[in-house]
Amino acid sequence: MSDTQLSNCPTHVAIIMDGNGRWAKKRGLPRVAGHKKGAESVRKVIKASAELGVKFLTLYSFSSENWKRPEDEVSALMGLLGRYLKSEIVELHSNNIRFRVIGDRERLPENIQRLISDSERMTEQNSGMTLILALSYGARAEIAEAARKIAKSAKLGLIQPDAIDEDVFAAHLSTAGIPDPDLVIRSSGEKRISNFLLWQLAYSEFYFTNTLWPNFDKKDLIEAFQEFNKRDRRYGAIASES
Repeated sequence: MSDTQLSNCPTHVAIIMDGNGRWAKKRGLPRVAGHKKGAESVRKVIKASAELGVKFLTLYSFSSENWKRPEDEVSALMGLLGRYLKSEIVELHSNNIRFRVIGDRERLPENIQRLISDSERMTEQNSGMTLILALSYGARAEIAEAARKIAKSAKLGLIQPDAIDEDVFAAHLSTAGIPDPDLVIRSSGEKRISNFLLWQLAYSEFYFTNTLWPNFDKKDLIEAFQEFNKRDRRYGAIASES
């Protein structure tokens, strides 16, 4: 399958990376083994996305609900995240990739918070693809926080209630300045949003694959893009006549 078959590469791709646990279970391995293997797919997909021309890549890495998982699994995930940031950020920087994190980072371990801040500062001037990790992220919490910020501004008289529109609200989200995703990919066969970018996905195209995340690679990404190219994105309008 050739990259040249892609007639239109989505500008912003968001991925719900699912299936690490099932991948490990099928092999009689602990769940953390699936997460480690999934980290390899993260590297492959970041590299492939940049090569294919994606401008923004958002990876749903750890949801606010994931804190409910067993303590040993959460600890292992935080360890993997720390090692990833230490080992990969220099390569991301050398490839002109900008790194950002959205989510409630205050719930993350302090060493992770420092690594995130250092990584964002190191890459903030990069002009290539922007990689966004959604960490300790929940869309409902993000929307509620945006509403609180706007309410505080209104209380202080900095904004009039009648001036609050969709653009104002979007500017108070953690994704302010980032275009909404064109394509959302979810691996492992599950078909739900799981509290991910609820505001931003209003007109995104969805692609579901049965491939478990640890098996997901550039070929799967290209297949998703090819399917995306078949979609007629009308944004509520009537299809144009050919």
